Amino acid sequence: MSMLTPPGMGGQYRITGDKYPRMRRNQGRRRLVLAVVASVAALGLVGWGTLQLIDVFTGGGDKASAAAAAAAAGCGRSPSPSASPVKAVPKPGQITVNVLNATSRTGLAKDTADALKKRGFRIGEVGNASKAYDKKVEGPGVVLGAKAAADTALTVLATQVTGAEKKTDSRVKPAEVDLILGKAFKALAPEKAADRALTVLSDPAPAPSPRKKNC
Repeated sequence: MSMLTPPGMGGQYRITGDKYPRMRRNQGRRRLVLAVVASVAALGLVGWGTLQLIDVFTGGGDKASAAAAAAAAGCGRSPSPSASPVKAVPKPGQITVNVLNATSRTGLAKDTADALKKRGFRIGEVGNASKAYDKKVEGPGVVLGAKAAADTALTVLATQVTGAEKKTDSRVKPAEVDLILGKAFKALAPEKAADRALTVLSDPAPAPSPRKKNC
């Protein structure tokens, strides 16, 4: 054995001249490091999955579920909004109607007043229209009253005359209105149709919210 031969190698790796044996790196150590890294990563994934399961079973997932439900609701039908406050409309018995004839037909105001009385309205003056309207109303009629009655008494009376025009003047009594009968007037609106219109005025249904875009 030469003095240059490493211990334990016997004569298999005899060093002679200027050539030396090549020593291989320890492959076992590399494999051990990779195995440790893989084990740590696996344990981390298992721990994360466990935490997710705990959130689900303990209610932690409720927030996500609620968010998803809210998003779905935004793209579906929105809950019907509560009806906004509506100005109370008077009943026919709280309204006094002056029936005025602006046509050349005799007895039209009286017949119309009698029909309105049967529908529950109180009747005031019955006669001919003033010069401002006499023979000048081309449509079915005009409902005329105070500005304060625009959305109350005038609207209620207008349900009885299809196509009636609403106007206001300077009077101060909102419960007293005029019905001026025009040339196109033939008869009051059908009673059932007028009753349905009154029901809508008294209890309007809220409009549904519009759908969100990009759903």
